Amino acid sequence: MSSIVTKFGGSSVADRIQLEKIKGIIAKDERRKYVVVSAPGKRFQNDNKITDVLYLTYASKEQNLPYDQLLQVVEDRFLAIAANLGSKVDVKKEMDVIRGEMEKGCSKDYIASRGEFLTAMLVADYLGFEFVDAEGLILFDEKGKMLVEETNKALDDELKKHDKAVIPGFYGSYLDGTIKTFSRGGSDITGSVVARAVKADVYENWTDVSGFLMADPRIVDNPKPINHITYMELRELSYMGASVLHEDAIYPARMAGIPINIRNTNAPEDPGTMITAEVGDRDPETIVTGIAGKKDFTVISMYKANMSSKRSFIRRILGILEDYSCSFERIPSGIDTVSVIIPGQDIGGRLEEMMDTFKERLNPDSIEADEHVSMIATVGWGMSKRPGVAARLFTAIANADINLRLIEQGSSEVNIIIGVANNDYEKAIRAIYNEFSVEA
Repeated sequence: MSSIVTKFGGSSVADRIQLEKIKGIIAKDERRKYVVVSAPGKRFQNDNKITDVLYLTYASKEQNLPYDQLLQVVEDRFLAIAANLGSKVDVKKEMDVIRGEMEKGCSKDYIASRGEFLTAMLVADYLGFEFVDAEGLILFDEKGKMLVEETNKALDDELKKHDKAVIPGFYGSYLDGTIKTFSRGGSDITGSVVARAVKADVYENWTDVSGFLMADPRIVDNPKPINHITYMELRELSYMGASVLHEDAIYPARMAGIPINIRNTNAPEDPGTMITAEVGDRDPETIVTGIAGKKDFTVISMYKANMSSKRSFIRRILGILEDYSCSFERIPSGIDTVSVIIPGQDIGGRLEEMMDTFKERLNPDSIEADEHVSMIATVGWGMSKRPGVAARLFTAIANADINLRLIEQGSSEVNIIIGVANNDYEKAIRAIYNEFSVEA
């Protein structure tokens, strides 16, 4: 039988008003049988996310500081939700269990996961669904890596027993039963793996925005919504900082060919953004899907005659980066030139020392560093095969009186990446958006 997996983020489960919206959403489609929830988020600007309070609770315990008041904040929040919903869940009893585990020296992951645990119990009771704990179903090996196939089988076997269920997001367990959490935002991953396990028609990820936008609304006024995006395009935009969905949540759904629909709990009639493997029936006139970027990179550029004939040159560059524990964004190269784009935070004041090391080990004919560079990705399916796209992009940048620091269009057919000075970052994004948004 067909089904839809719905995941609701922290803002969607923050209080009774939001939970009433969830109930209305679930009731509108009988296929919405499996619900994944985060811990309650902020209700107002100066409020606290429950997960943040739980992490602070653990930190206080580790430093031998009083933590009872922090746990009371958590208890009061859930007691208020339970009372407002008329829930039969015994919150005090569950909080006593948590206090007992704290006294026995529970792990940070255990205490951090209790927000999702309690939320799922309350939501299950409110919806009339069954509560299914993620412990023992979402499985991790001893190194903390999720056991993908074992998890899929465990979830499949268990959820077959439940026609309708609520599952807490964000955590699972090691094979010995010890709680293990994902990174922050990991409830998105839970939703995706549940969708794969039950072979859902759609994985709906409900949050507080109506899907992805073509550009950052803090930079571009009222950017156009993205109605449809492919997994590949989303991966490029997410990597460059466009964050609505946890990156690792894409893979399980993509493996199973399940579309992901980003929806807004506060505007449930909005169609949101649909994420699929293929372009489908998207308007063929659409060239650019989205624009995203990051600031504060350092570009180290080297010139060495006949570099292409020196087979170990790139390997030695990577060895130096490894010695300095630096990651790299990209390594654009030519016949006699190569540039290494490094996040500025990785360098951490060691640029001069690193430059000396490059000179000593590689003996380049010349080397220079360009700091405070922003990287901007312009992403669109098949963009590289459309004549004139790059020319339009570069003309828009030139007309905005912006100097390009670097240009890269690699093997991917979906993006063109440029580098500009940090102080030109916002202006560059607006220039690109204004050039291509009329066709989006």
